[in-house]
Amino acid sequence: MRHLNQEIRNLGNGLGGSVAPAWHTVVLLLILFSFSFASAHAGSLTPFGPKIGRGAGYVLVIIFEWAVVAFIWFGPTQRGVRIGDLIGGNWSKSIHVLRDFLIAVAFLLVATGVLGVLDGFLKTVPNQAIRNLIPQSPIEVVLFLATSLTAGFCEELIYRGYLQRQFTALTHAATGGILLQAIVFALSHGYQGWKYVLLITVLAAMLGLLAHWRKSLRPGMIAHALQDGISGIVAAHVLR
Repeated sequence: MRHLNQEIRNLGNGLGGSVAPAWHTVVLLLILFSFSFASAHAGSLTPFGPKIGRGAGYVLVIIFEWAVVAFIWFGPTQRGVRIGDLIGGNWSKSIHVLRDFLIAVAFLLVATGVLGVLDGFLKTVPNQAIRNLIPQSPIEVVLFLATSLTAGFCEELIYRGYLQRQFTALTHAATGGILLQAIVFALSHGYQGWKYVLLITVLAAMLGLLAHWRKSLRPGMIAHALQDGISGIVAAHVLR
């Protein structure tokens, strides 16, 4: 029985099999797009707009993303696939942790260069929604960093762990999975404006390539959390 369960998980991890029922993915996409559309309409990080305050907005996003992860957990378990299978990799030795951290830093350096060049062409300017989510007080900084850590884990699991594999199974190609998850991820940040959506699409595709190469979400999770946290703290000083 244990051998059979492992075979099922291996099938879910491969390119040929989905990790959850189709209805589960459809519901997930409806949840993500509904939250994104409402946030874009409100011109804010959340559907409730800036009136609830930045701190409450951070907390709401943390709750929402962990709720989505809980929903994702339900789908793959129907196919015998565990959350650990979606994450991949292992940190059984400290050298593994150091390796993934160094890969994450190297990835961020490359991504910063690529996005910097693209940003030069697009000439992006932060809109009011982006300015509203930048932390201003010490408690907001703490909550923002907690949100960044949440995004690093939850969003990589949602988009690169779950959706990338589902789309790969749908298109029967790793490229299809990477591109489709990148588009969905970028659209979920629609409140930032179309120019930033283009930048985020490129970043999400690069994160997808990283996950596909490493067969693990761990370097991407580290890179994602670092990128969100550092950019928010830097913006708090630059755009103040």
